[in-house]
Amino acid sequence: MIKKQGVSNRGEKIASKVQTLVAEILQHDFSDDELIRGVSLVGAQSHGGMQFVKLFFYARENKEDTQKRLNEITKMVRFALAQKIDQKYVPEIRFVYDDTLERADRIEELLNHIDK
Repeated sequence: MIKKQGVSNRGEKIASKVQTLVAEILQHDFSDDELIRGVSLVGAQSHGGMQFVKLFFYARENKEDTQKRLNEITKMVRFALAQKIDQKYVPEIRFVYDDTLERADRIEELLNHIDK
């Protein structure tokens, strides 16, 4: 018997759609906000039966201030998302800093140190 993968694929599709729409919202509605202009959404992950979506962001500078600002505007972003998304329910969103690049730099630094 073949197991259906509809639920996980659906969650991934919704997370991806939310990521795209929120990126558009940030770019359009918050273009005058210096902190938000420097934000790149680099990934999304759905949780809780698609009730929650984590949006992973990267900012080159002011990570803490950017996180704080994103937390402040989350309700406004979700309201704008509700206007754009074609679903019965709008998932809760949470912005999470993605430190992948920093970890990769640290690993490279450690490997270079071992070579010496």
